[in-house]
Amino acid sequence: MADNWQNNSTRAPTEGISEARPIDQGLRIYMTKVYNYMSLGLLLTAAAAYIGAVSGIYAQLAQTPLIYVLMFAPIGLVLWLSVRINKMSPTGAKAMFYIYAGLMGLSLSYVLLLFTGVSVVRTFLVTAASFGALSLYGYTTKRDLSGMGSFLIMGLFGIIIASIVNIFMQSSVMHLTISVLGVLIFAGLTAYDTQDIKRIYYAGDTRDTAEKKAIMGALRLYLDFINMFLFLLQFMGNRD
Repeated sequence: MADNWQNNSTRAPTEGISEARPIDQGLRIYMTKVYNYMSLGLLLTAAAAYIGAVSGIYAQLAQTPLIYVLMFAPIGLVLWLSVRINKMSPTGAKAMFYIYAGLMGLSLSYVLLLFTGVSVVRTFLVTAASFGALSLYGYTTKRDLSGMGSFLIMGLFGIIIASIVNIFMQSSVMHLTISVLGVLIFAGLTAYDTQDIKRIYYAGDTRDTAEKKAIMGALRLYLDFINMFLFLLQFMGNRD
């Protein structure tokens, strides 16, 4: 696989269509890795959430200060992974991504305790269908989506600040507004991130670089999926 990427960069541009084929093949391999890593991360998250809810681990932690460690550990880990990934081996980066996905799942066990199983599954399926369509659009569109990236990031920071403020205000109107904006922002980020992940592919990358790019791409799409799911759950989830 890596040999294909490295060999592509040495081909003369005069080869035209014959050059595009191996490059397209390398890109497909790269994107397939991104989606496979993301899917495995989601499976780990779902399994950890189920175990945490059914076993009572989450309920026990919720009665102790350790619940705050569980809440903030995934945030700290994803920031650490983002900063340190260039100094890590691909195997180490992959392991940290899966550990992060497991911790995230355990921290999301409350979802299975708060909402009915049917509504959680229904929301997950809607999220999966929406994510698939948006990611496909981001991958295939000829339109440059880079201009909307900074706008979406600003919007993301906006809903984070609004969510913190609403912890104290407890406004149902603001909660609804945040949920609507959250769905729209992460829908846009799904398309944008997919195109950006595709854009940073380079046929001449070494095996290690290509693997780490795929892992970071998987992390970006994983976060888009999880957040879109959680915001949609505010509309579609039926509480126990």
